[in-house]
Amino acid sequence: MRWDIFCKVIDNHGDLGVCWRLACQLAAQGDGVRLWVDDGAALEWMAPVGLAGVEVVDWRAPAAVVEAAAAPAPDVLIEAFGCDPAPELIARFAEAASEGRPARPWINLEYLSAEPYVERLHGLPSPVFRGPGEGLSKRFFYPGFTTATGGLLREPDLTAQQEAFDRAAWLVARGIEWQGERLVSLFCYEPPALADLLAQLAAGPAPTRLLVTPGRAAQAVQAITGSRRGMERLPGGLGALSISYLHHLAQPDFDHLLWACDLNFVRGEDSFVRAIWAGAPMVWQIYPQDDDAHHIKLAAFLDWLGAPASLRHGHTIWNGFEAGPMPLLDRETLAEWRANAQSARDRLLQQNDLVTQLRSLISQKS
Repeated sequence: MRWDIFCKVIDNHGDLGVCWRLACQLAAQGDGVRLWVDDGAALEWMAPVGLAGVEVVDWRAPAAVVEAAAAPAPDVLIEAFGCDPAPELIARFAEAASEGRPARPWINLEYLSAEPYVERLHGLPSPVFRGPGEGLSKRFFYPGFTTATGGLLREPDLTAQQEAFDRAAWLVARGIEWQGERLVSLFCYEPPALADLLAQLAAGPAPTRLLVTPGRAAQAVQAITGSRRGMERLPGGLGALSISYLHHLAQPDFDHLLWACDLNFVRGEDSFVRAIWAGAPMVWQIYPQDDDAHHIKLAAFLDWLGAPASLRHGHTIWNGFEAGPMPLLDRETLAEWRANAQSARDRLLQQNDLVTQLRSLISQKS
């Protein structure tokens, strides 16, 4: 099959991360994929060598749109996160659908949520009443955490990859001088509790190495540790805390980072899902929304997770829903969080992955 996936980069490449993983998994199963993106710069480090079967097309290039509009339409069109594909390409898709052939699926890939509405809306049609796609119908596809949703992106051999992973060798290859201390990854925006977290880790008692991703996370840490005000909030200096600043990681290496760590702080959607599959303790900084809808979304996930009280409290503080210090990240707390994370991962492994469910929906609705 031939797929067109359309993606607009909004949340610091998180949407591109999801779409690239989807494209790669489709291509790995023998299909051809064109990934239309309005800003593919992040693929230079996210996927530096590309992948056979995946063609990345600059959505902003008029010549590329004209060329695609003259070529055969794809078998499946994926509109990621309501991004409104180019009208010329919708028109070509509609033209192919009107030639008396079986209907070509148009899938509206939605954001991930554990909220109840996801189960109600997953798979439902959405008729198009105007524009070049008038008369066609999209299908809502909602990723999720239950069998009544579209599931999560997962490679078929993910568990085998994790079992074969050598943490020490990976750290050495990254130039990280690990002496057996606790490892914590940090991929975040600017959480209000960051300074208090650094102070807790610096105070010990266990030595901790913080592995900081580039961009906003690194800038946020440096703003605290490198300023007079920040050092006042860390009166003992870095103490038991060591900090390693990472370079941009390709997607497989970002996964390895999560597998290597004893605690992962993640943000957005793609890294959130990968942290779930890592099976390690995790704190999620959800993308904020003006109407505070992210409060409900986070609560729904924690309810599905069956999160212990300390993990719920940690998420509330980390996301700035209320002020205060993070929970004490001692051995007992992290052991409880790990057991909860692994139980959730085991439940999800019993469900079909997103690509399997996507193919099933298409075969039923075509």
